[in-house]
Amino acid sequence: MRELSLHLLDLVENAYEAGATRVELSLEENPEEDCLVIRVADNGCGMDEELRRTATSPFYTSRSTRRVGLGLSLLAAAAEQCGGEVQVEEGKERGTVVTATFQRSHLDRAPLGDLLSTLLVLVRGFEGLELHYFHRVGERSFSFNSSSLKKKLGGVPFSRNLRQLKEFLNEELAGLGTEGVAVTR
Repeated sequence: MRELSLHLLDLVENAYEAGATRVELSLEENPEEDCLVIRVADNGCGMDEELRRTATSPFYTSRSTRRVGLGLSLLAAAAEQCGGEVQVEEGKERGTVVTATFQRSHLDRAPLGDLLSTLLVLVRGFEGLELHYFHRVGERSFSFNSSSLKKKLGGVPFSRNLRQLKEFLNEELAGLGTEGVAVTR
């Protein structure tokens, strides 16, 4: 995958398919320490120890429709080529926590990509999923909870409030000043 935002989409989709009703997605960019940490925690059915150990292998998948699973293995490869790693751990209350670290300035690090579109898909496309998003760049941060955001937008479904949702997310992401994020002006 050419953009890290596509990995985020894949991780949240995996969580949703594992029965998650809540996903916490965080991106922490620390320019001073030259580090980017992506963390996705869910309350889905979780993984047993064997599955967590093999989850980043391209030759293992829990899906019955195919014999390989590339999502976590591609994320692991992307992190490792940038001096980072991927850890898959058991969540506090069931579920799974995936943490990917990257050297932020590494020449081979994929760009964050179109976070705006990714967030729009996550908020609109996964009905019943409560998404908690947190993004920090140095001292600046932005966070939202999809349930609170829905209330803020008047309780109208996101599909009928797309323009306002897009404007809100676009403004907040632009305020972070992060590099490589597709933001419309």
